[in-house]
Amino acid sequence: MKNHSARIRQIVVVVPVHNEEALLLQALISLAHSRASVHDVEVRTIVVLDSCSDNSATIAAEWAGHAGESSVISVDFRNVGSSRAAGFRAAEERYSGLSGTNLHETWYATTDADSTVRPDWLASHLRHAQLGAQAVAGTVRVDLDSATPGLERAYRSKYRNHAGHRHVHGANLALRADVYRAVGGFGSLTTGEDVDLIRRVESNSIPVLYACDSPVSTSNRRDGRAPDGFAGHLRTLEAALTQ
Repeated sequence: MKNHSARIRQIVVVVPVHNEEALLLQALISLAHSRASVHDVEVRTIVVLDSCSDNSATIAAEWAGHAGESSVISVDFRNVGSSRAAGFRAAEERYSGLSGTNLHETWYATTDADSTVRPDWLASHLRHAQLGAQAVAGTVRVDLDSATPGLERAYRSKYRNHAGHRHVHGANLALRADVYRAVGGFGSLTTGEDVDLIRRVESNSIPVLYACDSPVSTSNRRDGRAPDGFAGHLRTLEAALTQ
């Protein structure tokens, strides 16, 4: 890996999608707004459609057609780890500017199709990267006000929304491309691919910045696409309240 203080010249954002027609467009629009806040850095978005049988493909294609520097690929993994990995692999294959010689100048970010990023999300990541961060794990926000009584309090009691929090979410995660390659990228895991990646980053003595300055709003649904993912966490908390 090269000097981690090197200037970031390009950002690649990967969004894995599996049957997200109800939430996908809102997620992509939020990404477009976030891209508008980044200047002098090229931002490319890759939407990865994984085994979609709903209208996600049409939504993604129509959005990409107007978004600029955006593309859509289709895979058949039914595996979020493989989907994220396929997106970054496609970026290296498609964009001639992405090569082993300048990966240290590229920032890889990922979020989820059931989540919306803030307008300053990419600017926040870029700022951390330009200050020398090699990997950033951000926080999420979820609206639980109208959910099961007591659920919001139970969730907040276990969530540390401050710098150094130690939470890892695929909805708000990024790292330098050379770091990503050095640790082997996302594994083929149906759940916990984000935690697994960060574990390997830290096991290689690469520091992770646990930031909270630009949280991502994520869905409060209980039927998440990844088994035992964030939706599973909410189900567990909810179940504990009824015991």
